[in-house]
Amino acid sequence: MAVKASDNIKYYQNAGGPTITTVARPVIEENGLYFKDIDGSGTVSPVNDWRNAPADRAAAYVKQMTVDEKIAQLFISDWRMGPKYPSARLKGHVAVADESGCVDEAEVNQKTIFGEQKLPGTSTLIKEWFSRHTILRENAQPEDLADYLNQLQAIAEECERFVPVQAASNSRNENGEIVFGMNDAGGVFPTWPGTLGIAAAIKGAGIEIADQWAEATRLSWEACNLRKGYMYMVDCMTDPRWQRSYGTFGEDPALICEIAEHIIPRIQGSENGVTDTGVAVTTKHFPGGGPRENGFDPHYAAGQWNVYATPGSLQKYHMPGFKSAVAKNTSSIMPYYSKPAASKSSVQQDCEGKDVRFDPYGFAYNRVFIHDILRGQMGFKGYINSDTGIVHNMKWGVEMLDEPERIGFAVRNSGVDVISGLYDNAFGRESYDRATNGYYDTHQLPEGFTPDMVTLNDEALDRAVTRTLTEMFTLGMFENTYRDAKKAKEIVATPIHWENAERAHRQSVVLLKNDGILPLTADKTAGKKVYAEAFNKNPAAGEAATKALKEMLGEVTLVEDYHDADLAILFVNPSSGDYFTATKGYLELDICENKVVHDVDDFCRPMAETHLETTLTGTGKIAEIAAAVHANGGKVIANINFPLAWLVGNVERNVDALTAGFETYPAATLDVMFGRFNPTGKLPFTLPKGDEVLAVNAEGVCISPNDVPGYDKDQYMPQCMKDENGKAYAYRDAAGNYYELNFGLSY
Repeated sequence: MAVKASDNIKYYQNAGGPTITTVARPVIEENGLYFKDIDGSGTVSPVNDWRNAPADRAAAYVKQMTVDEKIAQLFISDWRMGPKYPSARLKGHVAVADESGCVDEAEVNQKTIFGEQKLPGTSTLIKEWFSRHTILRENAQPEDLADYLNQLQAIAEECERFVPVQAASNSRNENGEIVFGMNDAGGVFPTWPGTLGIAAAIKGAGIEIADQWAEATRLSWEACNLRKGYMYMVDCMTDPRWQRSYGTFGEDPALICEIAEHIIPRIQGSENGVTDTGVAVTTKHFPGGGPRENGFDPHYAAGQWNVYATPGSLQKYHMPGFKSAVAKNTSSIMPYYSKPAASKSSVQQDCEGKDVRFDPYGFAYNRVFIHDILRGQMGFKGYINSDTGIVHNMKWGVEMLDEPERIGFAVRNSGVDVISGLYDNAFGRESYDRATNGYYDTHQLPEGFTPDMVTLNDEALDRAVTRTLTEMFTLGMFENTYRDAKKAKEIVATPIHWENAERAHRQSVVLLKNDGILPLTADKTAGKKVYAEAFNKNPAAGEAATKALKEMLGEVTLVEDYHDADLAILFVNPSSGDYFTATKGYLELDICENKVVHDVDDFCRPMAETHLETTLTGTGKIAEIAAAVHANGGKVIANINFPLAWLVGNVERNVDALTAGFETYPAATLDVMFGRFNPTGKLPFTLPKGDEVLAVNAEGVCISPNDVPGYDKDQYMPQCMKDENGKAYAYRDAAGNYYELNFGLSY
């Protein structure tokens, strides 16, 4: 294709019907109406007729597709853009552009934590492999993103049967560190604070913030032709050492439900599900990723269990968000990697009050949770999209099966419709063939499994593909396949959305402590010398942030030596652990440098051996700065960034005023500190008092249960740890304030 698809779009407008856009696909005109020739029949067939219901069109189309074409629809995996946006995860890869310059036609050996695979060029993937589901991780500008996604559709139009390419992405409308597999992109679309910050802002200023955020998300994504989001998490945060906490809305199930009920219809386009102007939402991670065993994440073996230590916690804390998502017709749901731990859990009840059978399979493989509870009891009608890597590296509970058997077990037995991780088309075909080729006449299955549980068949394939095609028909992707790239740039730049996002940053700031020094009005800074420093785990990042902070403080008199200062403004940005790799010990929440902590054994129990942990380089300097400034009769103001619920004692006890941010812009925090915005934010979670409330005994059991949110942990804490108010878990400052859910001061 010598020109970009974006420059060659043809438009056909139906009176009272959809706009048809095409680059190469024929369009049929009949009785004054236009129909795209989707199935190549040249007629207004049941598939091509947009007047038919999306589900009926999907069912009709599935009957025309070959087995291999249908198997290709079961898998979604990472893909890449053209040379303009080289992939950071493909070290040394040299992209080969097609004639349009938009897509990469080079082969690549791709290796991630989810597995390894040799992949073809883009045209081969679409035309020969017939793969149609991709995960987009590059952080492209709106016009380039629309050009790229348009180009994928133009390639797909050249096939005998046209099925659009559906690119999915993790969320892109929040600020935060760019991390592969979590939040891969940010800053290009209207950018709110992190989801914890959105929760903090909503708690103080109202749910309309969620409405504004969701509307901006829908408009910016849809304008760029990005029609499916792996978003958002309705997991209830219950163990603060879970590194994925930062992507949640905190620990309040009621707030999680309220946010889900507002954002899902607004992103998808209606209360009844996706529309042709909406973006499909994938709600995650069913049935809730919060009850981690002492914080360990299921990306690695130590975190493979969901532990429900307290009676009723599954229904009370972890399921409500998913019930709200189902009620608002979320298009798909993503199960978590982990599996339920029967031996470490109290008996839990399902949605009908019956005891749940904890089969030891990862939730994507768990028929009890997917088929019986989610579909049977909760009434979920959408499709199941597994988390990334379940067939290969995160295969918890089904290690005894091989790859084709895992695919069959997930799709046919538990009801998964899309498997994320690799393009396992060949393994899928092997699973299908084994159902009829006598393979199990000579190969024995592990105990408890039968061939019809671990093989694909036509019924399972048709069910899965009909569901995903129905979504694409409903989104209008078959008819109105393309987007105007220049218009996409304009829509993303809409001022009101950026203004709403900037205001939400200010609204997300929580004032935790104030001895009267804040706000820093002109009379309080007049004639004062100010020392400013930003701290980070990475020293270079701390230096860069300090430089930026000083530039933002142009209205005050800055000094380089804190011994000369009357005021100190400190920005503290700790970080802990490696998301994809188990730490030697429990995830460290203390703001510390070179702290001696215990290793853990293979069963996640503390050992005598120790190692050093640092979450913030220069932690000790904070106390030194405070002592010097206080000796001058001055005051110290600090802000802590909270992607996790830090132990704040090493900062709080040295400062006179303390604010909390949640991937909040520093400029917004300074607006609050200097009185340009009155703080309204409220904590979306409870900050633990210290190591003592997170202590794990020799058997690996935490003193504060992993499955209960911070606001409710006191009822399970030992009486001897409770103060005069019956509180043991939450951090309490010298003023007597508890840094717990919903706390926040104002001016």
